[in-house]
Amino acid sequence: MPETKAKSARKAAEAPADGFTAEERAAMKERAQELKAARRGTRAKQDGESDVLAKIAEMPERDRVLAERIHAIVKASAPELVPKTWYGMPAYARDGKVVCFFQAASKFNTRYATLGFNDSAHLDEGTMWPTAFALTTLTADDEKRIAALIKRAAG
Repeated sequence: MPETKAKSARKAAEAPADGFTAEERAAMKERAQELKAARRGTRAKQDGESDVLAKIAEMPERDRVLAERIHAIVKASAPELVPKTWYGMPAYARDGKVVCFFQAASKFNTRYATLGFNDSAHLDEGTMWPTAFALTTLTADDEKRIAALIKRAAG
């Protein structure tokens, strides 16, 4: 029993007081900056693309390779989607609403990157469908599947 109390005390000491990790707080700060810039009207379509490319360039190689491929697939499959950053992640929007995004594994120290879709994506299928996919590498078949999902999501 004393070991359990010690583990609990150690975990409590490591957990942030506000319940958010340092990575989560950083993402929230990035989102606040994005919103401020949008209110000032300082983000045009080309600025969004340069912001996305800059975020991709900052990523560790493993994430960067995936993000570059996702970016190319989105641009080729749904050129109408506007690149922008969202919580500091590469994202692609329609009418100002994020349709899909790439979350690097390094963003929140997870073991895989994620390709996610928000509710503005047109992926509804029956009563249940996936909204995020774990990515470790991309095969040619994976890229074809992602291209089809992006086209469908862009609607």
